[in-house]
Formats: sequence, structure tokens, C-alpha cells
Amino acid sequence: MGRKWNNIKEKKASKDANTSRIYAKFGREIYVAAKQGEPDPELNTALKIVLERAKTYSVPKAIIDRAIEKAKGGSEENYTELRYEGFGPNGSMVIVDALTNNVNRTAAEVRAAFNKNGGNMGVTGSVAYMFDATAVIGLEGKTADEVLELLMEADVDVRDISEEGDSVIIYADVDQFHAIQAAFKQIGITEFTVAELTMLAQNDVELPADALVKFEKMIDTLEDLEDVQQVYHNVDFGE
Repeated sequence: MGRKWNNIKEKKASKDANTSRIYAKFGREIYVAAKQGEPDPELNTALKIVLERAKTYSVPKAIIDRAIEKAKGGSEENYTELRYEGFGPNGSMVIVDALTNNVNRTAAEVRAAFNKNGGNMGVTGSVAYMFDATAVIGLEGKTADEVLELLMEADVDVRDISEEGDSVIIYADVDQFHAIQAAFKQIGITEFTVAELTMLAQNDVELPADALVKFEKMIDTLEDLEDVQQVYHNVDFGE
């Protein structure tokens, strides 16, 4: 499967360890999901998915409740979902997902992050075709063989299962996200180390050291933008 998911998440966790940035981003995403549908996750698939993700990042309950209550209260704050595609040094590929209340501001900030770090924005579709929308779910306490057997018995299709550190990581089509979780909840497993809908590159690339430094700075700059929710790329950092 190329890069290991645990390595990706560990890098994010390390970067966010001493900031509230990730909590603010989750708060915005929860608010948008709750406002666009029912504020009850059992009746709102999008909200249920983001709450499952928030749980794996230990987002405080107070932040979750505040975002849902804000949506229930009929806040007039509206956000637009945007996706940008672009290229980094040496032809590396990047996808940026954002939620914004000011499209012009976000577009300018994302473009500047690319341009100042050796990259450039592409047109819609210039990069996304090289990535696959993927459900990634991880759990502890089982082997890869045990997980495969359980999911086969539950008639759930997966792309790949791997043991990464202390976790077993399952990669599947996005429409299998809830089915995978439901299969484990049937046997009492309700805690997951990973619960993501993401974009995984079909092929990873390695960059020379100088380009890698520039690329990592570009990714950090993009991820630090207030309106940016997720950044996906095809570079292997070698972790």
C-alpha cells in the first residue's frame, strides 16, 4: 500500500501536539456536517463520519458539543467546500480540501503557499485522478488474519489489510466505511485507532533531500491555513 497510515497520522499528531489547530478544524467540520443535515449522527451520515474521526484524535467533547449546538441554534455562518489541486517540487502532487466563508481569501492563501515553496496550482482534475478515495480504519487487539476472517464472514469487501505497529489497518472503498465498523461493533470492538475517509496516492514518489525539505515546508504551510481541512499528497517522507 505504499506509505503506512500510522506514519502519516503520527506526523500529524506530532505537529499538532502543542496547538489547538486540529480541534478548531474539527469544530468547523462538525458544525458544517450538523448544519447541512440532522444534528443527530444516527440520522446524519456525514456527521457520524466526522465524529468517528474526531474520536481517534481525542477531540474534547466540549468542542464537539459546542459545534453541534451552534448548528442547532441556526447560526447564519456558512461555509463553502472547496478542493484545490496542484504540484510541488519535482512534479509531486497535492490535493487540498478546504471549508471557507471567503472563497477569494482561501484561493489566494492556497496559491501563495504553493508558489512560495516551489509549487504551483493546477486545474481541477489535474491531480485527483492519481488518487483513490479510501476508507482507512485501524484497531488493536487483533491480527491481520483475524480481521480478514471476520470481515469475510460479514461479507465486507476490502482492498488491503496490514499490520502497522500495534494496529491492524484496513483499506477499503469509502462505501464500506460503516460496514467495517459495524462488523467489529458486533463483537464488542468500538474503539478505533484510525477512522478516516481520505485520498491515497496510487503511486508514491521519493524526492531528493533538497526538494523534500521544500515540499515539507509547503505542506506545513498549507496545513497551517485556517480554512484548510485536509492535505493529501504522493510523497514518501521515508518515516
